[in-house]
Amino acid sequence: MTEEAFIGIDVGTTAVKALAVSPSGKVLARAQAAYPLSTPRPGWAEQDPEDWWQATQEALAALEAKPAAIGLSGQMHGLVALDEADRVIRPAILWNDGRTQRQCEAIEETVGLDRLIALTGNRALAGFTAPKLLWLRDCEPEAFARLRSMLLPKDYVRLRMTGEKATDVSDASGTLLFDVGAREWSAPLMDALELDLAILPPALESPELTGTYEGIPVVAGGGDQAAGAVGVGVTVPGGPLSVALGTSGVVFAALPAFAADAQARVHAFCHAVPGMWHAMGVMLNAAGALRWLHDATGNADYDELMAEAEPWEPGVEGLTFLPYLAGERTPHADPDARGAFAGLSLRHDRGALTRAVLEGVAFGLRDSLDLLRELGVDAQVARASGGGAASDLFLRVVASALELPVERVAVDEGAAYGAALLAGVGAGALRSVEEAAALARPTATIEPAWDLSEPLSRFRALYPALRAGR
Repeated sequence: MTEEAFIGIDVGTTAVKALAVSPSGKVLARAQAAYPLSTPRPGWAEQDPEDWWQATQEALAALEAKPAAIGLSGQMHGLVALDEADRVIRPAILWNDGRTQRQCEAIEETVGLDRLIALTGNRALAGFTAPKLLWLRDCEPEAFARLRSMLLPKDYVRLRMTGEKATDVSDASGTLLFDVGAREWSAPLMDALELDLAILPPALESPELTGTYEGIPVVAGGGDQAAGAVGVGVTVPGGPLSVALGTSGVVFAALPAFAADAQARVHAFCHAVPGMWHAMGVMLNAAGALRWLHDATGNADYDELMAEAEPWEPGVEGLTFLPYLAGERTPHADPDARGAFAGLSLRHDRGALTRAVLEGVAFGLRDSLDLLRELGVDAQVARASGGGAASDLFLRVVASALELPVERVAVDEGAAYGAALLAGVGAGALRSVEEAAALARPTATIEPAWDLSEPLSRFRALYPALRAGR
């Protein structure tokens, strides 16, 4: 490859994805390197940060690109605990780990729920970083005593690349330690939780430079959802929504100012666009639920599953799926929520189960959209990214549930693409994040195909009924 490229690296839950992107927005090369997920106990999710670094090196080598700058993105909320020599103390605790409910309750009691939401835009949820720090202090005190600094997953890769500790404001917003409105770490929160402010890295705006890797500038980047929104062109209020169909599912809208839902049913974070914020609803399993079904039913090819689902009518003859396989965030904030199929009959086959999973995920996304509308979001179109966006059937179901057209964009790897665009801004080749995001062009539009109001009503009735029986 001879053309100079901006490199975007996305440190995901299952793999590192890397893209080489030209100044015109064309993807010149892509690479991926996978790693395992550890679940040592029910509800736990951990990874070895060394796996991220090894995978990053492997993906960069496979690109064979001539980098002008590098941007980083990745899974949010994960706790990487480091000692005084910057050695990893224990496996990283990830965003989808549910062990910290007791610590969440302690945070809300200590800080006060209203004050917590006013400062951070969020309530204490098991996936966030702050309760993980308290869990480490409560349950592994010897490890906590060695703690001198903490990083988020992509920022550990930055440390290995550049020797510098830093994060960006979008990723910092997901720690529950950040004053989201002021775009800075919250000293009052750290004091209330009896945590040392010195353990936190500098929090920068996304295009700012944070050091070099083999002479190549590395920019601050963004959390996966904020970078992914840049990668699909969702950077201005009143523009399109971002709908991410990765392991998790996200409905994301840009906001002109910090605005928190009074009950914190959706997240309010800083955007990767300087001076901009966003709100998003997050469900913990989207395409991840489809992957679970794939693994549980004999590893059939995904195209085969979709072909089997296609003939089933909307509503799947009364079959309803709750996608809460690892607890849920939006709208229920319930780490103990669990998935379920309800309404099974002898007629239902694997295709019916697949169709029900697609509808259940889409209905979870609709829950998030309705909450964003309460904050004043009035989008007329959505833009999809992530592995689930490759399926026409999945997008038709999502469009029907949202009652919005869904645009597919040229690049599915939204977070890695957005990170590459942020690198272009940081390097000075693109004048602004908004200009960079304009390079994300839609390639197709999927229109709503069905009236799903009746199965949506069944879906919304199922969780309260199961919760009452717990």
